[in-house]
This record gives sequence, C-alpha cells and structure tokens, in this order.
Amino acid sequence: MSENKLTIKEKIGYALGDTAANIAWRTIGPFLPIFYTDVFGLGTAAVATLLLVIRLGDGITDLIMGNIADRTKTKWGKFRPWLLWTALPFGVALVLQFTTPNLGLSGKIFWAYATSIFYTLAYTANNVPYSALMGVMTSKVKERTVLSSYRFFGAYLGGVIATFGVIILVDHLGNGNKNLGYQYTMYILAFILASFSLVTFYTTRERVKVVKKSEDVTKDYKDLINNKPWLILLFIGFVFVTYNIIKQSSIMYYFTHYVNNEDNVFGGLAAWGGKNGLAGLYLLSLLIISMISTVFAPTLTKMFGKVRLFIISILFSAAASAAMYWLSPNDITSIFRLGIISEFGAGLMPILFFAMLGDAADYSEYKNGRRATGLIFSAGTFAMKFGGGVAGAITLAVLNFYNYDGQAAVKTLEMLEGIKLNMSIVPALFVLLGVAALLLYPLTPHKMKEIEVALKEKRANE
Repeated sequence: MSENKLTIKEKIGYALGDTAANIAWRTIGPFLPIFYTDVFGLGTAAVATLLLVIRLGDGITDLIMGNIADRTKTKWGKFRPWLLWTALPFGVALVLQFTTPNLGLSGKIFWAYATSIFYTLAYTANNVPYSALMGVMTSKVKERTVLSSYRFFGAYLGGVIATFGVIILVDHLGNGNKNLGYQYTMYILAFILASFSLVTFYTTRERVKVVKKSEDVTKDYKDLINNKPWLILLFIGFVFVTYNIIKQSSIMYYFTHYVNNEDNVFGGLAAWGGKNGLAGLYLLSLLIISMISTVFAPTLTKMFGKVRLFIISILFSAAASAAMYWLSPNDITSIFRLGIISEFGAGLMPILFFAMLGDAADYSEYKNGRRATGLIFSAGTFAMKFGGGVAGAITLAVLNFYNYDGQAAVKTLEMLEGIKLNMSIVPALFVLLGVAALLLYPLTPHKMKEIEVALKEKRANE
C-alpha cells in the first residue's frame, strides 16, 4: 500500500485511540472539579492550586516524552508500542482519580496530588506517542486532515461514553453513595479505555521513514524553538484548550446550581439521568454536534483553508458562548441552542490544530533535514495539560472570588454570578487571544504544497 493512502479500517482503529484518551479526558474535565469540591470535600482554592501545579509540571513531561518516543526503537515502530505498554496503567490511573479513601483534609489533599500525578504521567505516556503516530502514518497533507477528522470523531465518541457513564451509572451503581458510584463507574470506563488503546496498537502502522538523526537531544530542542509555526501552534493550542476546559468545567456547576432542572420542556428527556439528567443531556448534545463538525471539517478546510477556518471557528464559538451570560435559569431552549452553536465552532479547533502540527513537523524536516515527530506533536498534549491546568485554576479562582461553597445547601446570588461568568464571558474573552496568533501563522496552503513536493522528492532520492 502507498504510504499516502490509509484504509477505513486503519482510520477507525486510529480514531479509537482518542476514544480511549477522551473517556479519561472528558471524565476529568467536566466532572473532577465538582467531584473534588462537592463529593470529596476539598475547598475551591485547594483544588485550583492542585490543578494548576499538576498541569504545569506535567506539561514539561510531555516534551520529555516526545523525545523518548522519537528515540524508541522496536519491531512495531517508535510510537505504536506505547499504546500497548500504557493501556493498563492508564485505566488504573483513571480509577484512582475518583477513589475516595477515608482520610482527613491533609490526607485527602495528598491523595489528590498523588493520584493526579500518576494519572497525568500515564496520560502523557499514552497520548504523546499516539498523537505523533498520525505524523508517520501518512506523508500526505490532505490525508492527515482526513485522519484528524476521524480521530476527533473518535475523541467525541469517547466523550459520549464518559458522559453516559458518569451521569447514568454513578447514581445507579452507588445506590446513593456517590463515592462508591464514581469508583465503580470508573472500573467500567477504564476497561473500555484500555481495550480501545489496544485496538489502535493492533490496527495501525508506521509508514513514513524518519530522517536518520543524531542522538543529541539539544539539537531537537534547538530546532523546536526555531520552528516559528510550532511556537505559534503551541500558544494557539493552549488558548483553545483553556477555552474548552473552562466551558466544560462549568457545565455541572451551571446546571446543578443555576439552571432550573424542573418543570421545563426537557424534563422528560432528562429524567433518565436523575438529578443531573439535564446536564447530561446538554453534554451529550455538545458531543453530538462536535462529532457532526468532524464530518464537515475536510470540506470546510478545503473551502477556507486551515488558518482562515480556525479564525472563523473561534469568533463564531466565542460570540455564542458570551451570549449565554444574559440567559435566565428557565431559558432552557436558548441555553441548548447557544451551547450547540458555540460547540460546532469549538469542535473544529482540535481537528485543525493537530493537522497543523503535522504541517509543522514537515516544515522542520524541510528546513533542518531532521524530523522530531514525537517532540513536535507533544505540543498537543502540552497544550492540553497546561491549558487544562490554567483553565481549572481560572474556573475555581472565579468561583472562589465569588465565595463559592460546594457543600452549602443553598447557593447565594453571588455564587451564581461566578458560575454564570465561567459559563460565558470568561472563556469567550480568553479565546480571542488565539485570533491574533493565527494571523502570524506562516504555513499557507501554497507553502505546504511546496514543502510536500520537496519532501517527496527528497525521500525518493534517499
């Protein structure tokens, strides 16, 4: 088979790797903050600090993992074996994040830090090589964009599985005990996660032959800091991940404490999820529209180009998100409508981002004659971890500023104001920073075509 053309089976197999990762990611993002504050009993300030510290430190390990993956040598390739090796530890790490031993406050904080470190290391060892795998499955720029669409369809499918799991299973498996409900639910999600990671390992192949390189790690980092497209993408990734995580982290607070869950047109549809049914229905609506956006991504990219489409997506999504601030708790239809509109734009962002990382890897090989694919793609998980940490810290800092008390029986108007801002204005203002960065991005469609032709000739000669 040509190294440029991938089968449907391989595209689906690759996509399931991000289904696995997003079972974890979409569980941690929307549910971990409210689990820590409302179930485990930690304060907002403590949780904000934890998320920021863990994610900042973990972002550095992504770059290290990228270099390790680049230098991995096995009969399966550089990146695929990590999906095999990390499947079980990744699943165990997810379970431990939602396990609640009976400890005092100091013990709980220690447990939260320890399990969070283990989880982020397992996620890094799994997802950095997984992301880089896309860069060596095919050398064709357009084929990578299609593969990225498959990948994020799988990613959003993982979100659907996670949302169903948490919203439906926690209450049923725990019989009213949320501590046990979360833990038993994670057993099921972890099993699915590990299984899908193994499917990706067995169904994918590494085809692009990487240029032989020295073992001098410093040259890789020197190439990286001189790679202007990569530096811009690193910032853009940080911005859109922070935007998405602030929104995701706010959903459970918003629907649990601000939205009127009873006597509305969605009441019957949401009943399957119990008290949190409406929040679950909202999360699923966003994930479904995100999955739909992956279908349109290749066509829209062809029409507008990656950079222009990225800018349109940001402005489109931010405007709809900001408008939610003025909705009342009973405006359920408008809440769903604006959320879905916003999420269609947000759903395109990671597809474009990871396809553009492949372009940055091509640019590095074109410019320097060296290709550190794993290191370059580590920008993806670095942005996710760093952005996720900052987003979690911002979300909880805003709640702390408005004196949020997770275990208070009645939430004050002041607390509700902080929840509203996190769901609307705060993320919308933040994401607009990405537009300025995208205007500086140098890899135009014409430039990428030039690079693709030059690398094809170079590889043929070698």
